[in-house]
Amino acid sequence: MGRRSSALRKTRRAGTMGGMSLPIVAIVGRPNVGKSSLFNALVRRRVAIVDATPGVTRDRIHAPWEVGEGEGAGYVELADTGGMGIEDTQDLTEEVETQIAYAVATAALMVFVTDAREGLTPLDRHVAEVLRRQDKPVILVANKVDTVTSAVELGDLYRLGFGEPLATSAKHALGLADLRDRVAEHLGDVIGDAPADDVMKLAVVGKRNAGKSTFINHLAGEERVIVSETPGTTRDSVDVTIERDGDQFIVIDTAGIRKRRSIAGDIEYYSQHRALRSVRRADVVALLIDAAVEISQVDKDLAGRIVAEDKPVVLVVNKWDLARDRTTGEAYVGYFTKLLPFLSYAPVSLVCATTGENVWQTIRLAQNLFNQSRTRVSTSEVNQAIQEILALRGPSHRPGTRPPKIRYASQVATCPPTIVCFVNDTRSFDQSYRRFLVNQLRDRLPFSEVPIRLIMRQGSVDRHDDGDSDR
Repeated sequence: MGRRSSALRKTRRAGTMGGMSLPIVAIVGRPNVGKSSLFNALVRRRVAIVDATPGVTRDRIHAPWEVGEGEGAGYVELADTGGMGIEDTQDLTEEVETQIAYAVATAALMVFVTDAREGLTPLDRHVAEVLRRQDKPVILVANKVDTVTSAVELGDLYRLGFGEPLATSAKHALGLADLRDRVAEHLGDVIGDAPADDVMKLAVVGKRNAGKSTFINHLAGEERVIVSETPGTTRDSVDVTIERDGDQFIVIDTAGIRKRRSIAGDIEYYSQHRALRSVRRADVVALLIDAAVEISQVDKDLAGRIVAEDKPVVLVVNKWDLARDRTTGEAYVGYFTKLLPFLSYAPVSLVCATTGENVWQTIRLAQNLFNQSRTRVSTSEVNQAIQEILALRGPSHRPGTRPPKIRYASQVATCPPTIVCFVNDTRSFDQSYRRFLVNQLRDRLPFSEVPIRLIMRQGSVDRHDDGDSDR
């Protein structure tokens, strides 16, 4: 079985930084008042999907947000929520309301968003009643002020009992600085420091109903994201911060991937786009495979995308309880090797997300890959490995080229580990030999289970040719 094993190996703990959680600021309100647009404008990136269709947001979506200025500046955790009072089209109303209730219960401060164009509505009054029962500070926001032509609508909002509404426009970035300052004033000394850069981000990806949300909820110890047998339940990519034994990491729940021709509508398109973008911004990827069904073309395409992004990956076989009676872990590893040969270096984890079997061991595997991808070795170690490989098998001398020679090699980057080989003629090193080099380097250097980027460089050592590389 080589480097790959269905048994989960013991790994050392990743060097993530612990620390206290940031205070949560929850954005709440009825549907279609611009909560997700405001959330994206405040964190300055498109995290939440924005669409005119009511009820697009279902899960709690979190992101760090810097508030205040100067010495009073710090970070909070901003949370977007679904619309209160929405009737979900897929009968997930109760689940959406539960997610909103979690956000409100855990928030240190709430931003109550209303639509300035429509003024006070009965559903706004309902939201106000829910928030009053919490006995927590509330900042009332009148969003979409860019189209307000009368002050009457804002005046009506005073009746909600939360003082003067703060006029904002997520679309035109109006009032956002005032909102940041108000949050800082309310929370004072409890705002936290910037999130640590060395915290692992683990994207959990896979096709629909592979068990991604169940996997993440087990890690979180709560119903952090909605789980349903209804396909397409998860829409946004949801970042969930997990703390355990003083360590911290982030898992990213993503929408289920399916064939491009099967995508229906803008919401599903943007859901899949964000899922694939999550692969790019992750440090490690957990590719969930449903053990109850055969590996599909969607699984293969997603695996290819992960390889193209040079991301370390754990192949997570979920629902293993449904397959263990008809196969073995070793047989499944062989199955992977046959169908996904380009991921032959990736570790395999056999899990059951519903019971939690091997879920935390999977995280330890991911943390080990995180460490491997950030490892740097000395030039002498790299050259020793290259000399051993050349002694084992050198490149073929092609007609019309100089006799091939690797003068020396050096690691120039991490994430992924990147090795430059300075050679006399790049034409002598074909793709087959480059793959051989990479596989042999895995055996000799301390990053055996992550992508290795190999660059063959000819001529001046100051020249950098990223296009002439292999993994």
